[in-house]
Amino acid sequence: MKLYKKVFVNLAKVLPDSIYLRMVFFSKLKRKLDLSNPRSYNEKLNWLKINDRKEHYQIMVDKYEAKKYVADKIGEQYVIPTYGVWDRFEDIDFSKLPSNFVLKTTHDSGGVVLINDKNNMDIDKTKNVLEKSLKNNYYYLCREWPYKNLKHRIIAEKMITNTVPNDYKFFMFNGKMDSVMVCTNRASGHPTFRFYDKGWNRLLYQKPELEPESNVERPENYEKMIRIAEQLSENLVHMRVDLYNIDGQIYFGELTFFDQGGFDTDITLETDLKWGELMDLDKIK
Repeated sequence: MKLYKKVFVNLAKVLPDSIYLRMVFFSKLKRKLDLSNPRSYNEKLNWLKINDRKEHYQIMVDKYEAKKYVADKIGEQYVIPTYGVWDRFEDIDFSKLPSNFVLKTTHDSGGVVLINDKNNMDIDKTKNVLEKSLKNNYYYLCREWPYKNLKHRIIAEKMITNTVPNDYKFFMFNGKMDSVMVCTNRASGHPTFRFYDKGWNRLLYQKPELEPESNVERPENYEKMIRIAEQLSENLVHMRVDLYNIDGQIYFGELTFFDQGGFDTDITLETDLKWGELMDLDKIK
């Protein structure tokens, strides 16, 4: 872990939310965090961390519990099947799992291992990744409250494709779509991101140096993806709904309350302010 991250994590355990968040915000975005009169997207996300703490949010971000929540709202056909859930790596009975699957922890971001052939998997490497993740309380890094008291577990789920699929991240405000961010080239370790509006027109939301010149094709069943995102974000000031689309078959990925932990340095200031205007905090107040 980098030194600055260690310092932030340690401080997070003793500092009040408002002080810690102000420190991180200034460090990352080079401007002060206004929690009294937040205007930008990043500011309002941090305001929500402190002021909007509903118990069911914990279910929505737990990668195991969220599956039932989502199935009840949109149907099981959109949920990736789960093969098992365990508290410890040693509890996994690999003989009962298929030849390929995905292992991930349920309580944080990351902690994912793709197993293409269990007979040739690197057990030690897999164990190290997952056990490191199990020890991590994701809450402390950015103070994302829903993650604080989650149970730390491992799940195995169906591998929906042999390659890392494109990730479609829908930015929803009050149940309405503003845009979708398409994440490509994830397998390379150098992913690229492009934003599109509801009509699949390119939106230059990121800093110019981050915008790829090429475009990606509109996915099959795109309108259905939008409807699913609307259902999963209804009655919420903001939600990022992540979906996969494998040849028209749509799968739920995850629900995210705080994109980039509330410290998105990739978007332009114009985007930051535009999204901020779409967030009506009076509904929470």
